[in-house]
Amino acid sequence: MTAIDYEFLYAFTKEILNVENTIRWVGITNKFGVLLNVEHKDGVKLLLSEEENEEYAANTIYRQKTRVKFEPKIGSLLYAFGRYEKVNRATIPINDSYYLLLTIDVEQRDFNTIIMDMIIPIVRREKPRFDKYLIEGS
Repeated sequence: MTAIDYEFLYAFTKEILNVENTIRWVGITNKFGVLLNVEHKDGVKLLLSEEENEEYAANTIYRQKTRVKFEPKIGSLLYAFGRYEKVNRATIPINDSYYLLLTIDVEQRDFNTIIMDMIIPIVRREKPRFDKYLIEGS
């Protein structure tokens, strides 16, 4: 079994965080909703506590599992996006066991371009590294 490379997770989340100035917070969660690594922009006032982010991650994975049953008819999820009054949130599947969570400044309207043209190519490039961590209990 291969242990998760936390240096890789740190570098990956930092790279995503630096893709665009309006990205505020980035997290990697496993299929159980456990946050494995979290990074945020310096000077950003976080809206949720660490415990609230853990709860958010768990709820996000639960919702993702309910979507999977429709994939044969509608296709695989590229990303899920929520626009809130104070922040935008996105969930991007990396593979069946890992998910990228991020928040984007509420003023940012071009989230689709940021996600599809800037973030998803990085996720696809690094997916083989995540795939090698597909171990029982990860």
